[in-house]
Amino acid sequence: MSISPDTEPGAPVDARKESLIEYPSQFPIKVMGAKADGFVHAITAIAERFDPNFDASTIELRNSKAGNYLGVTVTVTATSREQLDAIYMALSAHPMVKVVL
Repeated sequence: MSISPDTEPGAPVDARKESLIEYPSQFPIKVMGAKADGFVHAITAIAERFDPNFDASTIELRNSKAGNYLGVTVTVTATSREQLDAIYMALSAHPMVKVVL
């Protein structure tokens, strides 16, 4: 990111100008959590809340090597940076989620 001489230090950066993502687009989000009943359902519910056209058939599951954790990849239709930020915040705040990538 470059700062032009006309930009004051600390001035907010317009996220739309800095985004490398073109909207709308299919955007995979990887979520890790303890392998527990209801984990996949909870992740699916969050994805559906922010993407009304979310297709649950796109969910990918991967067990950890020891089998204690489950990786869930959901692919949402990203429509804005604000939407993606909201999804990440909701996923990160969920008590069953350990990591969101």
